[in-house]
Amino acid sequence: MAFPAGAAEVEVPEGYRMGDYRAPTPPSVPGASTLDTAAAAALWRSGSAHWFDVLPAARRPEGLPSGSLWRPSPRLGIPGSLWLPEVGRGQLSPAQEAWLRDTVAMAAGGRLDSPLVFYCLAQCWMSWNAARRVAAWGWRAVYWYPEGTDGWEAAGLPLEELHPAPGAP
Repeated sequence: MAFPAGAAEVEVPEGYRMGDYRAPTPPSVPGASTLDTAAAAALWRSGSAHWFDVLPAARRPEGLPSGSLWRPSPRLGIPGSLWLPEVGRGQLSPAQEAWLRDTVAMAAGGRLDSPLVFYCLAQCWMSWNAARRVAAWGWRAVYWYPEGTDGWEAAGLPLEELHPAPGAP
């Protein structure tokens, strides 16, 4: 991924990003390969990878009167993705961590060499955190798509409405 002229490269932190998740990200994730949109689209078309969207689900606005109708916008993601909201945070609860481990293992049939792609939005640390976490668990074919649905949509690639994967804590 190229950086705009004059932009400083963001350093890889020691651990996970704990907040301010919508900010410039490093160019790579330890233990993972970085995909640009062309490479992501080719991998998606091959049908050989498992795709994971880790963007958090919209939350009901605070202060909205209890009788008010609230309908969040649907999450549009890369077709065939599993949506795992909240698992891209820097710190996960034991239930969230177990759900992430179990869902990834089930999707990949337990094969540690099965290609796994993590994304959310452009300049989003949540996909960076999720890819790093899964790579640290020993998965050997982890990919990070930092342009996320923003880059995907800008390239004119298809999106579909996603729903959170079953069993979300």
